[in-house]
Amino acid sequence: MSAERVSGDEALRIEGVRKAFGALEVLRGVDLTLAEHEVMCLIGASGSGKSTLLRCVNLLEPIQAGLIFVGREEITARGVDVNRVRRGIGIVFQSFNLFPHMSVLENVTLAPRKARRLSRTDAETEAERLLARFGLADKRDEYPDRLSGGQQQRVAIVRALAMQPRLLLLDEVTSALDPELVAEVLDVIRELAAGGMTMLIATHEMGFARDVAHRVGFLHEGRILEEGPPDQIFGAAREERTRQFLQRIVAAGRL
Repeated sequence: MSAERVSGDEALRIEGVRKAFGALEVLRGVDLTLAEHEVMCLIGASGSGKSTLLRCVNLLEPIQAGLIFVGREEITARGVDVNRVRRGIGIVFQSFNLFPHMSVLENVTLAPRKARRLSRTDAETEAERLLARFGLADKRDEYPDRLSGGQQQRVAIVRALAMQPRLLLLDEVTSALDPELVAEVLDVIRELAAGGMTMLIATHEMGFARDVAHRVGFLHEGRILEEGPPDQIFGAAREERTRQFLQRIVAAGRL
């Protein structure tokens, strides 16, 4: 993918966001903007704040300071309908979080029927289209425990897409997978990126970040220490801490 910044309206703006769990300050003044149809990957060591930032954007975690805008709306303003906001922000976690007692089709259609008020017929028609798009048409009646990890994660992504989100957040979605299953999930994300889905992705997959992102942000101790096009971050990082992190990644054979 081209590393050029996508032009267009602003999809997400984060200003000075701080988040603490007790005495532990996890986010220490994060600033970030994301344009419509842009893909940004967040990289950094475990504990740097990547997952917490995504959870704050989805309003799963309250922030102590700062502002978050989706489009023109400040979603952290007092009195905002959290459920309404979440309907437009899809999030997929490293653990698949599928309902084990429901079939694939039931997992995918539940939220559109409840939150978007779709009829069963319309929800199933849309779900079947998405399942077919991502190679899961023959799994519609299976239960999660009969699927591979890669298939379960693809179902989780389809479930998020069924809500027609404006913004998709992906939190280390390959971390729980066996190495041979990682590629099939990354291929789904590549297809979404090629189709113009706006995505903020926390990932340890450096090669994937280099290939798919318009921009990469390096988080260190709760701040975005450096951001830029993949070629700049991976090839000519300005910050010494970024270079140290990437050197360790290279030494581990992960880039």
